[in-house]
Amino acid sequence: MDIFGIKALLICALIFIPFEHLFAERPQKILRDGFAVDVIYLLFNSFIVKAAVVLMAAGVLGLAAMLVPQSITQAVGGQPVWLQVAEIILITDLGVYWAHRAFHKIPALWKFHAIHHGIKELDWLGAFHSHPVDIIVTKAISLMPVFFLGFSEASIAIFSIIYFWHTMLVHSNIRISFGPLKWLIASPQFHRWHHANQREAYDKNFAGQLPFLDVMFGTYNATGDKVPEKYGVDDPVPSTYFGQVGYPLQPRRQRSNPTASSTEAEG
Repeated sequence: MDIFGIKALLICALIFIPFEHLFAERPQKILRDGFAVDVIYLLFNSFIVKAAVVLMAAGVLGLAAMLVPQSITQAVGGQPVWLQVAEIILITDLGVYWAHRAFHKIPALWKFHAIHHGIKELDWLGAFHSHPVDIIVTKAISLMPVFFLGFSEASIAIFSIIYFWHTMLVHSNIRISFGPLKWLIASPQFHRWHHANQREAYDKNFAGQLPFLDVMFGTYNATGDKVPEKYGVDDPVPSTYFGQVGYPLQPRRQRSNPTASSTEAEG
C-alpha cells in the first residue's frame, strides 16, 4: 500500500509541471527554493493526515450512531451522489473558511499557519506545505459534520478527489481565467491574493473552494488580472522541514505578519 502517496506525487508532477511550464503566471524554476522541503511535506503529511482522518471518522461515526436518528443519516446518504457532493463541498468549505480565518486572527494558531504562508514561490507542490497541526485541525472542523450526518462513502470519496486536485490547482503557477465562474469556484488568481505579502491582501480570500463565502462575509479581495508583487511572510520561519514543524513551539517573538499588521491597522 502506498501510504506515503509516492504514486500520487509522480502523477501530480507529470500533470502540473508541464502545464506550469506552458501557462506560467510568472517565470519560475521547477526546482525552486524549498522544493525538496515541500516533497517531504507531501510524503509525511500524507501519512499523518490519513491516519488522523481515519481515527477521527471512526470516533465521529461511533458517536453519530448513538446521537443521530437513523432516519436522518439514511435520508442524507440516500440522496443522489451528485447532490451529496455539492452539499459536502458547501459544508466543508464553511468549516475551512472559519478555521482558516481563526488561524489568521489568533496569534497562537497563526504560528502554525505561518508555515504555509512562508512559501515565497507558489506552485502545485506548495499546496502540501502546511504544518500537520494546521491541516488536522482544519480537517476536523470541516469534515466532522460530514461524517456525523451520514453522507455516503461514494460521495465522500468523490469529494476527496475533487478537493485534492482543486487544492493543487489554486496553488499552481498557472495563468487561467475562470470568467464568471470566479465567484463560484476558487481559481489560482483568487488564492494567490490570499498568499500575497501585501497590505491589500491581508486577511482576504479565506475560502478553499467557494469564493462567494468571502463575498458573503466581507473578506473578498477583487484584483482582476493583477499579479501579486511577492509572497511569503515577515515571520522568521526556518527553512528546513523539522525547523518549520518545531517553529510554532518556540517562544513567541516580536513579529510582523499579515494578521498582526491588519489587526493594528483596524485598531
